[in-house]
Amino acid sequence: MAKLNPYLNFDGKAEEAFNFYRSIFGGEFVGGINRMGDAPGTENLPEEEKNRVMHIALPIGGDLLMASDICPSFGQHLTVGNNNYVSIFPESREEADRLFKGLSEGGTVEMPMEDQFWGAYYGSFQDKFGTYWMVNYTEQLAPQKS
Repeated sequence: MAKLNPYLNFDGKAEEAFNFYRSIFGGEFVGGINRMGDAPGTENLPEEEKNRVMHIALPIGGDLLMASDICPSFGQHLTVGNNNYVSIFPESREEADRLFKGLSEGGTVEMPMEDQFWGAYYGSFQDKFGTYWMVNYTEQLAPQKS
């Protein structure tokens, strides 16, 4: 069975965003922070781009949230849009509220946390870095404690 992990792109804000996400979820970055300037063949990158993040990964539960910064000198452009969401399935309503409150701080709430007609306790928002999130607590889908 394949495993899916969200991968986010930022325009020079990956490290700041992931330090913020780590402050909410806890944990440590897997493999540290890999920078553009550490890769072979990047000697001619503009100084501003050498410190950008080439790869960063934060474990959340049994999954990884990963990201990198774009590299404008390679012709990359970032367009922030609502075509990608990170959907979180917390273990309790209290955890859902904590994650929603923390991650949405400074962002824009689309739907506040509320009981929904489909049976979930759900909310969605765009965080202050432009990433869209869904927090979706459903008792039937909550991980069972052994």
